[in-house]
Amino acid sequence: MASSSTDRVLRPDNGQRNELANALRALAMDAVQQANSGHPGAPMGMAEMAVALWTRHLRHNPADPQWWDRDRFVLSNGHASMLLYALLHLTGYDLPIEQLQRFRQRGSLTPGHPEVDHTPGVETTTGPLGQGLTNAVGMALAEKLLADEFNRPGHTVVDHRTWVFLGDGCLMEGISQEAISLAGVWKLAKLTALYDDNGISIDGAVPSWFADDTAGRFAACGWNVVGPVDGHDVAALDEALREARASSDRPTLVICRTTIGKGSPARAGTAKSHGEPLGKEEIAATRAALGWPAAPFEVPADIAAAWNARAAGADAQGAWRAGWEAYRSAFPAEAAELERRMSGQLPRDFEGDLQGWIAEAQLKADTVASRKASQKSIARLAPALPELLGGSADLTGSNLTDWPGCGAVRGGESGGRHINYGVREFGMAAIMNGIALHGGFIPFGGTFMTFSDYSRNAIRMAALMNRRVIHVLTHDSIGLGEDGPTHQPVEHAASLRLIPNLDVWRPCDEAETLVAWGSAVTQPRRPSALLLSRQNLPAQTRTPEQTAAIWRGGYVLSDRPQPRAAILATGSEVGLAMAAQALLDARGLPVRVVSMPSTSVFDRQERAWRDAVLPRDLPSVAVEAGVSKLWASYGCTAVLGIDRYGESAPGPELMKAFGFTPEHLAELVAGEVGSEPQIERSSN
Repeated sequence: MASSSTDRVLRPDNGQRNELANALRALAMDAVQQANSGHPGAPMGMAEMAVALWTRHLRHNPADPQWWDRDRFVLSNGHASMLLYALLHLTGYDLPIEQLQRFRQRGSLTPGHPEVDHTPGVETTTGPLGQGLTNAVGMALAEKLLADEFNRPGHTVVDHRTWVFLGDGCLMEGISQEAISLAGVWKLAKLTALYDDNGISIDGAVPSWFADDTAGRFAACGWNVVGPVDGHDVAALDEALREARASSDRPTLVICRTTIGKGSPARAGTAKSHGEPLGKEEIAATRAALGWPAAPFEVPADIAAAWNARAAGADAQGAWRAGWEAYRSAFPAEAAELERRMSGQLPRDFEGDLQGWIAEAQLKADTVASRKASQKSIARLAPALPELLGGSADLTGSNLTDWPGCGAVRGGESGGRHINYGVREFGMAAIMNGIALHGGFIPFGGTFMTFSDYSRNAIRMAALMNRRVIHVLTHDSIGLGEDGPTHQPVEHAASLRLIPNLDVWRPCDEAETLVAWGSAVTQPRRPSALLLSRQNLPAQTRTPEQTAAIWRGGYVLSDRPQPRAAILATGSEVGLAMAAQALLDARGLPVRVVSMPSTSVFDRQERAWRDAVLPRDLPSVAVEAGVSKLWASYGCTAVLGIDRYGESAPGPELMKAFGFTPEHLAELVAGEVGSEPQIERSSN
């Protein structure tokens, strides 16, 4: 018989009663009930798991949530947010009970899913399942790489662990396989995942749709697997975590058999406890069953005192600080560098060097593909920014994300700065988020632009979390050629530009590419996507003022006295626009060429700048080898774009076939001056 939402999965009751765990249960069910919204079941089921970890193993200081060497805790099954909020409140973070009482309310510190930089002690924003686990892999990798780089014999200043709670949903998402596979080959021994194996998801008992051999799956990926253990036995959980800590060359999965909604007489073990309040009557019955007499949102003083971690946290950080001062005395240069990198600040003279490199690139005027210009930019940046950590999803030779002397990141080795992620675009993007969340690195990773679809939710999460992550997306149009429509982006640039807080750059030559990179690394609270060509692009001539204007995202590249129209172009089509301008000159029709490498950045400029670049009374024609609809918002009354999928043929042949020629663009502009609005859509 098929499973349904009425199925019940109850683990054997061990007869134990843990008051610290019951405090978590009570706060979770009270907050969800008051909000009339939320997920009480998972917090109630994972309560003993939290007691074992947070009172016996987690090294943290509630008084200083940003202490560098704290352990990281990730709640991958972020719908169980009330578990985390209760833990943060009880252990002494700046999260008063009034905030728990305002769970899921506008303006509170307790949103429906945990949000980093919003609630003290929250390490990452979770909710999209599987990504929290993958963020944790990135955090553990960052710890390992920093430890390899900065620790010295007798001076261990980077030495912390990453702990992650996850559920069935996290393991059902495909990204989990990408994450656990990489964690295994990287030998991330300080990573421990605790699996809340309760056998229930929203649709009911999971065996009908999730019958994986989870232990075998992790073991096959090089993990140490502990359990199954009784997830409601604190002593058994403590022993399992000790075993995890003893692992020296493998990450550990602890399988914790739990009952969702533990303690609720009618809802325990059911999908009904997953995503809705228990109800006042059932909460009263649960309190009675747990022997919990306290009123809603009240925790007895002795239990609150047992939870409070401020004294232990101060001791742990104090011991670390003593070691840090000894390290600073013995290795002052290394200490200063680690401090700089963990603060997210760039080297003092970096921006001056960057301006020099841009001027040099403008002077040399090389004709190269923007993907190659990107690689040249990386080769300049990487020696000046040791925090730059690159990689590619099995396309290094095509994305050109490596550089001389970068070295490869390998499990059991040290010194590499370039990661082979394998064919794992989504995993790469979410791991980079974890690396950025940890601190000490600026991660970037490459894939073909069309495969940004695989990564999209993790790109969105970087934007939501305000993290400096750089996506190198090459082969940015039908110009890539013979690989055909499966690999040729059409809608992708426009789609990426829709993501709030993501800077999207599509540079036209080496100078614009270097500015795009400069913007990406100097934006501490914003991710970037660099859209780069496979084909060579001509260098454009600029004055120093025009070169400086690239930073504004859109600027006048070439002007004429009293222009009759403007051509707005991006990336590989800027050269096309310049050629069309020359043809129109010969016909006595003066036009302005505007290069728009980043609509995201241009949109942030003051109105005066935007109106000066694109005057409202000047007819504008846009050209980009992508979907056309975006450009109406910039006042363009005609667009040379592509609103269909491409074909398999050499790139130059495709560009001509789809109308991306100087002659066709010049005719479109000439016809537009004084004509009705039109959209030139390729439909060959």
